[in-house]
Amino acid sequence: MQKAQHNLRLQKFITGIAILLFCVKIAAWYLTNSVAILTDALESIVNVVAAFLGVFSLTVSAKPKDVDHPYGHGKVEFISSAVEGTLIIVAGFLVIYEACINFIHPHTIQKLDRGILLVGATALVNYITGTICLRTGRKNNSLPLIASGKHLQTDTWSTLGIIAGLTLLYLTRLLWIDSVVAIIFAFLIIFTGYKIIRTSIAGIMDEADLKLLKKMVLMLNNNRAENWIDLHNLRIIKYGGTLHMDCHLTVPWYLNVRQAHVEIEALALLVKREYAESVELFVHIDGCMEYSCRICAKQNCLVRLHEFEKRIEWTIVNISSTSKHRLSKPERNLSE
Repeated sequence: MQKAQHNLRLQKFITGIAILLFCVKIAAWYLTNSVAILTDALESIVNVVAAFLGVFSLTVSAKPKDVDHPYGHGKVEFISSAVEGTLIIVAGFLVIYEACINFIHPHTIQKLDRGILLVGATALVNYITGTICLRTGRKNNSLPLIASGKHLQTDTWSTLGIIAGLTLLYLTRLLWIDSVVAIIFAFLIIFTGYKIIRTSIAGIMDEADLKLLKKMVLMLNNNRAENWIDLHNLRIIKYGGTLHMDCHLTVPWYLNVRQAHVEIEALALLVKREYAESVELFVHIDGCMEYSCRICAKQNCLVRLHEFEKRIEWTIVNISSTSKHRLSKPERNLSE
């Protein structure tokens, strides 16, 4: 809950910055009449809208679970990010349209030096704000903050490119450069919007996060307890800043309920040590079967039926499969 409130405060700060920078870019466009600067200003409109969407989504996602939303309200973050990506793409096509009109009817450029200074100042502020957003978003698993951070940093690089083009225009006085620069960076804006939408759809469809899974599997392998004979059916789903993780843990069949619960607690502590309170963990306990002996490294087992042959390292592929599929054919597993 504390992370959610911190994310919301940061998003409100971003909203204020977005409004300020939009006003500065509009002033720069008014001074210069440059369509390239108009490109930057149009993208800033998207920044403002996206910032308000971010505040809305973080406010909703911070609400506690209820009867109607047993997993919380975190999915709204994916929806707001998808809207933001769509707005970015629309802004990109608007820029292309304006640039094409400028090719046919070139605008008179004026006071370009002042415009370059104003736009340059917005680039610096955008980069600093975007870096803060990305760091906080990745730390707190907040998709709106990550999306805002990427958008602001992309805005920085596009602004720097526009400044380079405007500097060339200032030196050469070739008016067509203004439109060319605008079109080039319009396509960059469109690509950024596509990536944000792609990430949002992946979250809505509960697509596996391979990077997160790799990190989780590595941690489990490095801290594997003796009684953890196998771990399978691992799934991780994102709900805003919360990760819902469930899995099946195979332990010696002769453990009583209390002893099995100790193993679950050890696994939960391991996961929470890495991901703090942002993870909800659900573990189903399985008792070992005869074919488990060959891959069980437990010492001094009094009921062992087969000699230990090889411990199977958990991977993204085998940790996500069922125990029956992986362990009913030990000869196949032992050759992995």
